[in-house]
Amino acid sequence: MEMKKRINLELRNRAPEKVTELVLDNCRSSNGEIEGLNDSFKELEFLSMANVELTSLAKLPTLSKLRKLELSDNIISGGLEVLAERCPNLTYLNLSGNKIKDLGTVEALQNLKNLKSLDLFNCEITNLEDYRDSIFELLQQITYLDGFDQEDNEAPDSEDDDDEDDDDEDEDEAGPPGEYEEEDDEDDGGSDLGEGEEEEEVGLSYLMKEEIQDEDDDDDYVEEGGDEEEEEHNEMYACLFSLAEGIRGEKRKRDPEDEGEEEDD
Repeated sequence: MEMKKRINLELRNRAPEKVTELVLDNCRSSNGEIEGLNDSFKELEFLSMANVELTSLAKLPTLSKLRKLELSDNIISGGLEVLAERCPNLTYLNLSGNKIKDLGTVEALQNLKNLKSLDLFNCEITNLEDYRDSIFELLQQITYLDGFDQEDNEAPDSEDDDDEDDDDEDEDEAGPPGEYEEEDDEDDGGSDLGEGEEEEEVGLSYLMKEEIQDEDDDDDYVEEGGDEEEEEHNEMYACLFSLAEGIRGEKRKRDPEDEGEEEDD
């Protein structure tokens, strides 16, 4: 499909001044030049013309808002000074797979002051000795060459950046985590015992010990209360004492029997 026809199809349902992205990959150019693209694309920010057999950028219109330009796999060998004149705000330029051979051709990109990423992969210029160092020295405004910076760190993917932004928004919408932590703390604070369950039975020895301790404490202070409370207190102590005496009596009865069995043996 010819480039001009492809552009017309893209513009069937929209005006050129509202187009921000235009992809013309694999279209045929007329005589190796751009056709059908004009100055009416004032809002264009992304333009891709990969593998369209371009040999010249002479007919590239003025696209003052263009930031990304894909020109890979064409037959461009020079004339790059046009880019600084008509697309002064370019930040990304892909010229991989073209016929660029020397540093003099690339020098024309010095006037692209906002250029941050340049791709010359698979061009003959990459065979030059100290190719990367020479390009970074020549174009000091760029950060990435062929997808890597001067320390060989890979350039971030714009799509990955978008995904990270979406994840951050989702985390913000989820609400502060403190709310859930407070709910968990409230649940953990409840008793592990079910309704109607008792914790542990208090042993007889423990009760007697507590009772004795209470008697000792009574010597230190006089507790306010009526005679009825004192009588209840004495009755409880008497019951506990009787129960303890009964246990001791049974133990005494068993002890002689145990001694008799030992003598028989």
